[in-house]
Amino acid sequence: MNWITNYVRPKINSLFSRRETPDNLWTKCPECGTMLFHRELADNLNVCSNCDHHMAISPRERFTALFDGGIFTEVKVPEPIVDPLHFRDQKKYPDRLKAAQKASGEREAMLVAEGEINRTPIVAVAQDFSFMAGSMGMFVGNAMVAAAQAAVKHKRPLVVFTAAGGARMQEGILSLMQMPRTTVAVQMVREARLPYITVLTHPTTGGVTASYAMLGDVQMAEPNALICFAGPRVIEQTIREKLPEGFQRAEYLLDHGMLDRVTHRRDMKDELVTILRMLTGQPPAIKGELVAPPAAAK
Repeated sequence: MNWITNYVRPKINSLFSRRETPDNLWTKCPECGTMLFHRELADNLNVCSNCDHHMAISPRERFTALFDGGIFTEVKVPEPIVDPLHFRDQKKYPDRLKAAQKASGEREAMLVAEGEINRTPIVAVAQDFSFMAGSMGMFVGNAMVAAAQAAVKHKRPLVVFTAAGGARMQEGILSLMQMPRTTVAVQMVREARLPYITVLTHPTTGGVTASYAMLGDVQMAEPNALICFAGPRVIEQTIREKLPEGFQRAEYLLDHGMLDRVTHRRDMKDELVTILRMLTGQPPAIKGELVAPPAAAK
C-alpha cells in the first residue's frame, strides 16, 4: 500500500462518483402516480398537473398564496392546559405533541391570521392535517374563539379552511366540548352581521363536520374532498351495502344540496373575493393596479 492507493485513488473516485439525488426533490401523486418536481408542484399550489388531484397544503403555504403579497399577521391563540387527562396510549400525549410539532413546524393543528385578499380585509383560519390529523382539541376551540373575536373586533369576514380527522381522543370529553364552543364562536360572527365562509378540504370528518365546518353562510369545497361524519367504510360495514360511486365526496354533496360551490384551488382566491365583496355590499374587486377613470364631464 502506498500514498497513491491510500490517498490519490479515493480522491479521484470522490470527484467523479455520482451524487445521489435528494429524496425531497420529487413527489409522487397518490392519485395517478405521476412524479412531480417539487418546485413545479409548489408553484401549482400542491395540485397535480397531470390529474388535478388536490394534495395536502400547509396553512402557511395556503395563506402565502391567499393573502396579497403573501403578507399576513398571525392572531395569538391562548394556550390550553397541556395533557389535562394525563392520557397515555403507546406514547404519552405530551410526547405525541412534541413529535407533531417537530414534524409539522407548527405548535398546533390550527393557524389564525389577518390580512387582505385583493384589498378585501379578512380573518382566516386553516387546519393542518399533518398535525395529528388536524384533530380538534382545546387549542382548536381556542383558535376558533380567537378568530371570531378578531373578526368581530375589526369587523372583518371570517373564512375557515377545514381539514380534520375529527376530535382528539387524547383530550376525551374536553375535545367533544369544542363542538358547542366553536358553534358559539360562529354565532358571535353571525350576531355581528359578518360573513362566515367555510372551505372544506380533504378530508373533513367527524366532530369538525358536525360543528363549525357545516355552519357557513356559504359552504365551499375543493374538488374530490372527502366530507363526512362517519367514513364510507364504517357506513358500508354497518348497513352491509355498497355505497354509490363518489359517495361523501365534494361533488356528491354539491349535487345533493349540502355545498354551495366546488372550486379549484387556483380559483379559490378570486371566488372568495367575489363572494365576500358581494355579501359585504362592496363593489367588485379591481384586478391589477389600474388608473382611476377620469371624472365624467358635466
